[in-house]
Amino acid sequence: MFAALTVAGATVCGLTAAGPALAGQTVTLKPDVANSDGTVTLGDLFEGAGAAGRVPVATRTGATVVLDAAIVQQAARRAGLDWDNAQGLHRIIVHAGVAAAGGAARAHGNVEVLTYTRSLAAGEIVQPTDLAWIKTAAAPNDAPSDADMVIGQAAKRPLRAGAVVQAHDIGAAQVIKPGDIVTVSYDSDGVSLTLEGKAMALAGVGDNLPVQNTLSKKIVQTVVTGPGQAVVGPTADQIRASRSTRYAAR
Repeated sequence: MFAALTVAGATVCGLTAAGPALAGQTVTLKPDVANSDGTVTLGDLFEGAGAAGRVPVATRTGATVVLDAAIVQQAARRAGLDWDNAQGLHRIIVHAGVAAAGGAARAHGNVEVLTYTRSLAAGEIVQPTDLAWIKTAAAPNDAPSDADMVIGQAAKRPLRAGAVVQAHDIGAAQVIKPGDIVTVSYDSDGVSLTLEGKAMALAGVGDNLPVQNTLSKKIVQTVVTGPGQAVVGPTADQIRASRSTRYAAR
């Protein structure tokens, strides 16, 4: 569905020809980068590109194409355009415009979805810079509506740059593995207790985790709060309730 960057064969010639006329012209990246005909140009990417806006830089064969920001910056410079990339972007996601989306866009509306700005390996933690909003014809049923739902989560499988974020592809980062010693805390109405136990499963922050009391050998159901840390009692109940509310809102 998502195409890789393909630089048009005639790009270098076009860039060279456009360069002298527009040397040093400052441009800014458009906040919503869209392309309707499949040939991505500097005009699709930048405000104020002028005549250099006709210069092609890539071909979009799918719903989106992910461009390397450094390559785009070099292409702009060859065309006589100055983009300073003050935001420090690594990727630019170009999506299909309304004209390319056709009837689907009209039927489902123009909605915003989160996409990955780079490819992630399984287990890798999602960072704020790994996400970007794009507009598309329709969103998957489990597409998160808030980036905060995704940041800090771990990829359950390899994820490709440009792919739409879906809840089933990510989960809590695993901070406890079976056999780890876990400090379990209880805090309620001024009473604070702690005990040490052995983790019986793999778990991430916010996950339920069975912990075996090292003294009594009984299994206690806890909620993980960090590496080697878990809670029981009212605090655990609050975390469970919060997670249930958050996922119901997806």
